[in-house]
Amino acid sequence: PPASQNNEQGSTLRDLLTTTAGKLRLGSTDAGIAFAPVYSTGTASGKGGRTMPNILDDIIASVVENKIPPNRAPKINVKSEIKDEPKDDRKCIQDDCSKLYSDIQYSWICDKHVLWLRDHKNSNNWKLFKECWKQGRPVLVSGMHKKMNFSLWKAESISLDFGNQQADILNCKDSIISNTNVKEFWDGFEDVSKRQKIKNGETALLKLKDWPSGEDFKAMMPARSEDLLKSLPLPEYCSPEGKLNLASHLPGFFVRPDLGPRLCSAYGVAATKDHDIGTTNLHIEVSDVVNILVYVGIAKGNGVLSKSGVLKKFEEEDLDDLLRKRLKDSSELPGALWHIYAGKDADKIREFLQKIAKEQGLEVLPEHDPIRDQSWYVNKKLRQRLLEEYGVKTCTVIQFLGDAIILPAGALHQV
Repeated sequence: PPASQNNEQGSTLRDLLTTTAGKLRLGSTDAGIAFAPVYSTGTASGKGGRTMPNILDDIIASVVENKIPPNRAPKINVKSEIKDEPKDDRKCIQDDCSKLYSDIQYSWICDKHVLWLRDHKNSNNWKLFKECWKQGRPVLVSGMHKKMNFSLWKAESISLDFGNQQADILNCKDSIISNTNVKEFWDGFEDVSKRQKIKNGETALLKLKDWPSGEDFKAMMPARSEDLLKSLPLPEYCSPEGKLNLASHLPGFFVRPDLGPRLCSAYGVAATKDHDIGTTNLHIEVSDVVNILVYVGIAKGNGVLSKSGVLKKFEEEDLDDLLRKRLKDSSELPGALWHIYAGKDADKIREFLQKIAKEQGLEVLPEHDPIRDQSWYVNKKLRQRLLEEYGVKTCTVIQFLGDAIILPAGALHQV
């Protein structure tokens, strides 16, 4: 029925699904909604039989698959997906995928927590991605820069085209934001001598945060926006027109989150004395995110670590053996260090950070959330304590030039 006639309709997708879930009946033809119920054969409480699966996952899957217009109720299509769905996703992920997806080049890193798709051109990547994504695991796709026009993304090119723009620049050391000319940021991107100094004479660690973003990005940088969108990994999921991109199929009455694209640029910490800070503090995104490293600058000037020094800093991290091996490949250029945590660990991490704040004599206000406020970069010492005291293991990923990191909504991360 029209939105105005449906009193039970919620304001979010989850509300809408939960209020209509009760109307779904096996074989029913009078649900009067634009969702086709999907049933599968499974077990509940150890007993065999037909069960209603996860409403959010399976009903949405049906909407996306059938592309049902929101203004027309379809014929109810009851079907079993037993042939498509493995009985045990986790077992498939860890044991059987080598047989099922032998045509895909991939590896598992971080104790099989992160899927690494090594050939971005393989048109079947999405099939394995689907199995991994069901479990809320991050995915790394390498080589995306090979599809892009590299000259568009050089620091000097962006500075030349947009240096006269004004933008907010964050000093990551003291969290002070200033509105200044973008050219000042880009002038110091690869030349440390041109970077701003802070009170004690140290070099500022600056970040050009989310500039430009969303519609501004498309309007200001049309060529770059087009280059990015045509080069996205797993287009079935990541492209705005992807058939499995849920956001592109939402009815018009939903308020959608800002899906970008947005450009995030920052100086590296290699030129700073303090390596216990990051350019992106620990936080959670409200939507799924794909982050592509389109350019890695090689800084020059006094105090900058040599290439071997930078590699040594990376090697001091708790790295997967495959990532250590990748670091030794001189043809690849590492640019960013990520620490990722599963969403289920958020409460433990929040409690841990509040505990550390009290130890440091900081005031812990009940209305303040250390994750929401993005007030912490969890350094190596704290990551070790988090593991020992709360059993929360850090997933450490090095992002090389051209790597796309795809994170599910709710995953905690810092860079």
